[in-house]
Amino acid sequence: MRSIVKTSGAVAITAVVGSIAAQDARNSFWYRRLSKPPFQPPARLFPIVWTALYADVAISSAATIDALNDDIRHIDAAAFEKALAVNLILNGAWTWVFFKAHRTGAATVLAAALTASSADLVRRAVPASATASAALLPYAGWCGFATMLSGAIWRRNR
Repeated sequence: MRSIVKTSGAVAITAVVGSIAAQDARNSFWYRRLSKPPFQPPARLFPIVWTALYADVAISSAATIDALNDDIRHIDAAAFEKALAVNLILNGAWTWVFFKAHRTGAATVLAAALTASSADLVRRAVPASATASAALLPYAGWCGFATMLSGAIWRRNR
């Protein structure tokens, strides 16, 4: 997989950016006093899930890009790379908007855009690799769940 270094690097930067914004979330008075819905997972689950999803995104995206390039579909490979970049920017931005700016409504809109972007990655991967496309589904699903969670927190704390 020729693209794995590039996709892994991009995902790692996104993870670091998000981690910086969220690092004091558990100790933050603002975050602790938020009313959270009963379906919110335990805090210890989030780093485990995100680590697995980030690894999945890096590997599946590299497989997709490489397969498209192997099929001489360089324009589609470049379009996937751009879509991935937008997705990772949305991903990293959500954490800053939610945890640092405390803008739960804006974070919900951003999470919805991230979900749509994640679903678009799944769609773009289909012609290159059904396996990579299927492997991206949990990421899109988790982003959808994050949108519901963000929206519930926003509604409960307006």
